[in-house]
Amino acid sequence: MDWNPGTLLEMSGYYWKTCTLHAGVKLDIFTLLGTDALSGETMAKKMGIEQRGLTLLLNGLTALGLLVKNKETYANTPESAAFLSKESHQYIGYMILHHHHLAPSWVDMDKALIEGGPVRQETSVSDDQWRESFLMGMFNMAMAIAPGLAKKLDLTGCKHLLDLGGGPGTFAIHFCLENPDLVAAVCDLPTTRPFALKTIERFKVADRISFIPDDYTNDTFCLDQKFDAAWLSHILHGEGPAMAEKIIARAVAALNPGGKIFIHDFILNNTMDGPLFPALFSLNMFLRTKQGQSYSEQQLVDMLTRQGIKNIVRLDFTGPTQSGILTGYLG
Repeated sequence: MDWNPGTLLEMSGYYWKTCTLHAGVKLDIFTLLGTDALSGETMAKKMGIEQRGLTLLLNGLTALGLLVKNKETYANTPESAAFLSKESHQYIGYMILHHHHLAPSWVDMDKALIEGGPVRQETSVSDDQWRESFLMGMFNMAMAIAPGLAKKLDLTGCKHLLDLGGGPGTFAIHFCLENPDLVAAVCDLPTTRPFALKTIERFKVADRISFIPDDYTNDTFCLDQKFDAAWLSHILHGEGPAMAEKIIARAVAALNPGGKIFIHDFILNNTMDGPLFPALFSLNMFLRTKQGQSYSEQQLVDMLTRQGIKNIVRLDFTGPTQSGILTGYLG
């Protein structure tokens, strides 16, 4: 990056663009427009809000290239219709809302650094709202990856899969859809169960995927089933090194001999200063958790090795946010 006053000020003010996008998603403007072209006056009446501010927002979204303006009417672009309207199966608005809920923590990063950890704040977001945006945001992101990954991931010989911390069960669903002989169990907190069961039912795999309500960070955690493969997607970064390795150990303990384990996460290089998204995500974990962080490839390999995993390799895969996958088998 060529840093100069112009590029520095552009970076400093980038949140103007972010907040404009967030407002559009929060107000559900893209869903309201659908395939129509509507005036600001018509939209204000439908939404029950003042027209002046809404028109400024609509013009801002147009300037961002998210809407198309023709005289006094506004319409979705193909991209906003695909990704920002709830009518689309590619909708990612829940993850955008999750990012919105994280914003106050980032604004107070200096306070968190001074105090040595997360700064608790008053919020207008209820636990149910936060949980919905988080879990459905995870569904959004997984839906962008899981269908294609399921065609490439080698689950040869695997009959029973554990999706540990699987949230809505998106990966387990697509792994089962791609592998007709596979059954799976999604293990997550009891509060996640309604979201998971709804998603599993939506894809018509309720006869092949079960839900285990439990907390994998709890010392009493113990699965009474055995699995041929364990899938751990984006759960280790929420914990410190000791607990992250305990989670791996608990997954390994549930494997049959020769069983496979897959770690999907934001994996740092071994100098811990890149790639960019995993490095920034590590800051996000500092701001939101007591000990969470992104881990380097070597740190994860060491954890897996200490738990008896052999032939550890990094798959030829990079997710949309620079995630990666490590895999090995129980020797």
